[in-house]
Amino acid sequence: MQNSNKKDLKKIRQHLRSNGTAAEAVLWNALKGRRLDGWKWRRQFSVGDFILDFYCPEAKLAIELDGQPHYTIDGIISDDIKTEYLEETGIKVIRFENRMLREMPDIVLAKIRSELTNSQLGL
Repeated sequence: MQNSNKKDLKKIRQHLRSNGTAAEAVLWNALKGRRLDGWKWRRQFSVGDFILDFYCPEAKLAIELDGQPHYTIDGIISDDIKTEYLEETGIKVIRFENRMLREMPDIVLAKIRSELTNSQLGL
């Protein structure tokens, strides 16, 4: 993908990987090493000027985990801009609250599986 993993964002991506949230650690444990139905995932992958929490290149699917900063006016606007940009590049974005991943991880993984299946079917 052109315009991905820009060098000027490398330090930020590394910092985010090293200082992730507990919810990110839980989801990464479920995704890494093709653990989720054989799909390859990248963590803290950048597309354009945006850094995605998790990205599956084969499915063109991004997963964003949202904590408290995402529920401010600025956070909502920023997330909308990011989602719109990604969708214009053909990347589908799904979002989960950190709390949902902690309390209902099976439901989160089922939703991700459903999106992966839809991408295979071209939906």
